[in-house]
Amino acid sequence: MKRLLLTALLASVISLPAAAALKEGDKAPDFTTQASLDGKAYTFSLKEALKKGPVVVYFYPSAYTGGCNVQAHTFAQKYEKFAAAKATVVGVSLDNIERLNEFSADPDYCAGKVSVATDIDGKISKSYELAIRDAVAGKKDTRGKDINHGYAERTTFVVTQDGKIAATIGGIKPAENVGKALEVVEKIAAASPNKAIGSK
Repeated sequence: MKRLLLTALLASVISLPAAAALKEGDKAPDFTTQASLDGKAYTFSLKEALKKGPVVVYFYPSAYTGGCNVQAHTFAQKYEKFAAAKATVVGVSLDNIERLNEFSADPDYCAGKVSVATDIDGKISKSYELAIRDAVAGKKDTRGKDINHGYAERTTFVVTQDGKIAATIGGIKPAENVGKALEVVEKIAAASPNKAIGSK
């Protein structure tokens, strides 16, 4: 019986992605970078954002691509629920700030609610131990514009106020990724001694 369990366990480990993102309990690397909210560029600091509550840092391959459009739209739809849990949401990709200014204001995607940050050299993604794929020549976005940057793997990290990773979410569909992140921040909020009076 033990041998069967061990075989099943090894099979599940072998089927996991090769890249090993930072895990629950790891310290989240701090970063400061240019970001955009509702078409306006500003400086995002993870350290500053953590002063307000947990931060959902979601890495995605590229603005204006299928799954990333769905993920941004879903975060925007659920924005009020994240805000109620005192959570900040920021997307991170290798897009430049000009593309992100458009994406952050686009009513179909970030809708002026979700911040997206630029990791143009991939350093932030690498600090979270994410795999980066090279740019593909001739690759177009959903608007028909060229994508001339590399892609970080889609992975979401929920970071608590002490700077630790509470959850690493990857390998699931974009909308499910958002749902899992919301579950985690709502659990953090429910366990917080600083909950607002009258909150559930």
